Amino acid sequence: MRVAPLPVRDGLGPARVRLRGGSVLAELSARFGEPARAKVLAGEVVDADGVVVDDATVLPAGAAVYLYRELPHEVPVPFDMPVLYHDADIVVVDKPHFLATMPRGQHVAQTALVRLRRELGLPELSPAHRLDRLTAGVLLFTARRELRGAYQSLFARGKVRKTYLARAAVDPTLDFPRIVRSRIVKRRGVLQAVCEPGVPNAETLVELVSDGLYRLTPRTGRTHQLRVHMASLGIPIAGDPLYPNVIDVPYGDFGTPLRLLAQRIEFDDPLTGSHREFVSGREGP
Repeated sequence: MRVAPLPVRDGLGPARVRLRGGSVLAELSARFGEPARAKVLAGEVVDADGVVVDDATVLPAGAAVYLYRELPHEVPVPFDMPVLYHDADIVVVDKPHFLATMPRGQHVAQTALVRLRRELGLPELSPAHRLDRLTAGVLLFTARRELRGAYQSLFARGKVRKTYLARAAVDPTLDFPRIVRSRIVKRRGVLQAVCEPGVPNAETLVELVSDGLYRLTPRTGRTHQLRVHMASLGIPIAGDPLYPNVIDVPYGDFGTPLRLLAQRIEFDDPLTGSHREFVSGREGP
């Protein structure tokens, strides 16, 4: 992965804009308006080699330029994010509900990544995996760029055992434990993931621990997998605004958390080979 030619600033890396070709000033002005034009004229936009773009710069289609974005207004997420573990290689935190893992859409500064970069002074910090914005619990980051691939690969290859706890209704007609398998598809721009016919690509072990408390062990990592699988059983996770039905939640409303907790992760460290285990300190979902 190519390193951005501008450094992380205040916890946030530069935005990368893929061009359609021609005058950079004209294109950025047409696409993003006066603020982008002003950035070009102020010398705040650079190409992939770090060369400052000016009003005469012409670049071909497919070329990229970099600039710092204007941050949207964000309501602060009013919950702490305890650090569970921190050494020279990794940082493990107990992410709260409502905090996105990394910048996306209207959530930029109010994300776990940007918060931690600012608090710990680690500009190369990067998530080794992701948790949904509404899911709380154990989240692992790499502290240095050269380590990112080794830890991300563990999650991509299914070498990390993840255990979740969830609250949901009890259906006396359902037997547990049970394994739920389905084919989950998440399409860009669509809020919900859906189950479709075909070869299963998602598998979850569902266990009923006590009245209304479930242990969920995903054996794959599809988007919204646990939420989709619980809803498919007719027992959606409590507080879920997407499954089975989309509920419009006002921006900045933190009153109804999704009752889903990433309670534990376990893996063999790719650098040392030692067994690692991290557990959330939160009291249930």
